[in-house]
Amino acid sequence: MKPELEAEVNQLHADICSALADPNRILILYALADTPHTVNEIAVEAGLSQPATSRHLKVLRERGLVRAARQGVSVEYSLNDPRIIQALDLLRLVLRNSIARRASLLEEKTQPTPQESL
Repeated sequence: MKPELEAEVNQLHADICSALADPNRILILYALADTPHTVNEIAVEAGLSQPATSRHLKVLRERGLVRAARQGVSVEYSLNDPRIIQALDLLRLVLRNSIARRASLLEEKTQPTPQESL
């Protein structure tokens, strides 16, 4: 791959990752996993204010993760690619394994050695 193209792809990848760096945006993506929603519906489901939800949706739209479509007087948001949920679920599995590994290490460090138990 040409260095210029590789740099552009890496930047696009970083842009998507930066959109996922906010927990509220992840909540919004999960809210849109099954069906399109309006801003107000997303706000209620995610427990956010309408202005905050709109700001997060703007970031997700700019990064190409969601799209907006006018439905009469309202605008509905939906995922551009439902595989983003699979990617988020995979990241959660990685996180779960990391937490389990850390918990296991903590248990090992807090268990008495055979000499200490005498």
